[in-house]
Amino acid sequence: MSTAALPALAQLAEGGNHESLNPLLTGGVALFILLLLLYVTTRFNRDR
Repeated sequence: MSTAALPALAQLAEGGNHESLNPLLTGGVALFILLLLLYVTTRFNRDR
């Protein structure tokens, strides 16, 4: 392993937040994807 990668790995291990990751936007997108999957699942489950 290169010694140049060690500071970057140490920062990742500490859980450094990235500036562009908005928690509200991330949660909203995750909620939208889950609701879309729920909708698709219920539409295709009409054989009962």
